[in-house]
Amino acid sequence: MTLKATPLNNAHRAAGAKMVDFGGWDMPVNYGSQIEEHNAVRTDVGMFDVAHMCVVDIKGDNVRAFLRGLLANNVDKLQVSGKALYSCMLNPQGFVIDDLIVYFISESWFRLVVNAGTAEKDVAWMQQQNAATNSGVTITQRRDGDNAMALIAVQGPNARAKVWEVIPESKAGSADMKPFNVAFAQSPIFGEAMIARTGYTGEDGFEIGVAAEQAENLWNALVAAGVKPAGLGARDTLRLEAGMNLYGQDMDETVNPLDAGLAWTIDLVSERDFIGKAALQAMGQNAQFVGLILREKGGVLRAHQKVIVAGSDATGEITSGTFSPSMQQAIALARVPNGVNVGDTVQVEIRDKKLAASVVKLPFVRNGKILAV
Repeated sequence: MTLKATPLNNAHRAAGAKMVDFGGWDMPVNYGSQIEEHNAVRTDVGMFDVAHMCVVDIKGDNVRAFLRGLLANNVDKLQVSGKALYSCMLNPQGFVIDDLIVYFISESWFRLVVNAGTAEKDVAWMQQQNAATNSGVTITQRRDGDNAMALIAVQGPNARAKVWEVIPESKAGSADMKPFNVAFAQSPIFGEAMIARTGYTGEDGFEIGVAAEQAENLWNALVAAGVKPAGLGARDTLRLEAGMNLYGQDMDETVNPLDAGLAWTIDLVSERDFIGKAALQAMGQNAQFVGLILREKGGVLRAHQKVIVAGSDATGEITSGTFSPSMQQAIALARVPNGVNVGDTVQVEIRDKKLAASVVKLPFVRNGKILAV
């Protein structure tokens, strides 16, 4: 099978990146040291190729009404142009088709960024719902074709300063920008750039969208300014420390989002109906999503390990696990039975051993600070 390549593929190979098959995409897992890349983002600045993710523009007179029914979070929270919202998109059974960010540009234009592996499925689902509701919106994916965009995530305490150095025109619209907002800048070098103060690392920074043909130029300019390229390995340890879900691992079309710690992304309060609402209300929440820190030596926390709760026949399961470079401890995200509390001790089955782990509140690390101990 021929792997798909982002517009930055040549830049990764020129930099000596170790490339891997990531859901059918040829992507860099690291450029030599995953730990150095992780630490650069936590203490300075690093950047990621996220051009495998898909920008989707939805336009038309009925966009807001269409998204009210499509998304579990309520786009009526977006009343000021440039505001962004994190949401799940559910199927009628109440399970997660995808998690995404939606940006409010104007009443006739909302922009979504969806996950790489679900992009084709997502767009097909949106088109199906558009036809079913006779909404009359236009849905355009921007990952492929003549109008393609590429995304680069620049993250870390010095990320914004570096972006302003490379794209000086971006500072005017983003210097006072709060998190989960977006602005546009017109650069004489890189063309129009979408500057979104969002990310997947627990650090400050921007996700920048430019025309696909400008992506390598922007990447190289950021490298020249001292921004360290980082691969999928560091991206995973950073997002896990930040307590952020990964689609396909922490939730998918078999998982109740309430059990995956995503209740805050779902509006069950307003009278607005949306796809999956009735099923979700009928299911309710049947598990909790928590952090675990391994307290005994002898293993590393990994996905699918069983979590044993004292005095209960019910068990939990780790959904994502790693060794935290920031904390120097084994950590995990896990779904555990209701009634387990922060501070409790549970046991994790690791091979033929049962090792003690503490239940902690997420996130583990945010803005360079260790929050879970």
